[in-house]
Amino acid sequence: MLDQLAKIEKQYQELEKQIAAPAVASDLKQLQILAQERAGLESLVKKYRQCKETAKTLEETKALLAEELDEGMKALVTQEIESLESQLGSQLQELKLALLPKDANDDRDIIVEVRAGTGGEEAGLFAADLFRMYSRYAQANGWGIDIIDVNETAIGGVKEIIFEIKGKGAFSRFKYERGVHRVQRVPTTESSGRIHTSTATVAVLPEAKEVELDIHPNDLKVDIFHSRGAGGQNVNKVATAVRITHLPTGIVTICQDERSQLRNKTKAMSVLRARLLDIEQRKQAGEITEQRRSQVGTGERAEKIRTYNFPQDRVTDHRIGLTLRNLPSIMAGELDELIDAIATSEQAKQLEAKAA
Repeated sequence: MLDQLAKIEKQYQELEKQIAAPAVASDLKQLQILAQERAGLESLVKKYRQCKETAKTLEETKALLAEELDEGMKALVTQEIESLESQLGSQLQELKLALLPKDANDDRDIIVEVRAGTGGEEAGLFAADLFRMYSRYAQANGWGIDIIDVNETAIGGVKEIIFEIKGKGAFSRFKYERGVHRVQRVPTTESSGRIHTSTATVAVLPEAKEVELDIHPNDLKVDIFHSRGAGGQNVNKVATAVRITHLPTGIVTICQDERSQLRNKTKAMSVLRARLLDIEQRKQAGEITEQRRSQVGTGERAEKIRTYNFPQDRVTDHRIGLTLRNLPSIMAGELDELIDAIATSEQAKQLEAKAA
């Protein structure tokens, strides 16, 4: 690992020399490319240099023990050595994590799709709760949120809601939310007080840039229709809602949230590109290519990644066996403790695989 880091530091130094060269300074495009490459290495090189400095200080401090010291000074030196060894261990662990392959999608904006699963009207209410939870989490992180399409139920739930979250690092956090979420609670629609179990599915797609996909206009069927409200009734006199069908794959995207037909079409195309990119990336990675299947399954109760148990005030993430007892805070968008734990578990698995 240290040999690898030494090479990275040398690469960083070479980039600094190139940036300082007069020929590069007058070439704005080349300067931007080199500066961006240097910025990508800067944090890692800084950590490596701090680690080297700590290791050097540790060796110098250990050398003091060879000198004639009184008991008080020897105890101080020994204490300093223990402190430096602990600090060096932490720095080396940080470097190991920093060297793990970075998900190329981590900094992208995202398209999130939440759908009611098993459980009738209660599943729709839970899907709406998940949307509110994610909205609050996005807002707390300073990310923009924009609804693309929503199919509401008559009692305030949603059969399906698709929305966009814009902000650096959005995918790096929300990617751990993909899958089937299960809720156990007494529904507002239940008069006997019986606990129901319902589900909702969550898909998270990295947003694709236009240049990444070549979508031929002849492969698209575009339909314009009136926006619908709860229960399916038309709510606009002017037809502004847009449905786009990608003929080669059969993927259908709809946007009806905007009053402008053009903006609805733009949003629908954004969802289409995200879904096509998701399929392409799965093919490249040799994963399951069936559209979003590994993310959401079928919505059956057994295919859960997380359970929200309201009577017992607990949330359990089944992937890592973590149970938290602060359900109201989590539903209010305080997801960092959960997401951090899952991310740490994933990093540990990667480190274990790398060491094998």
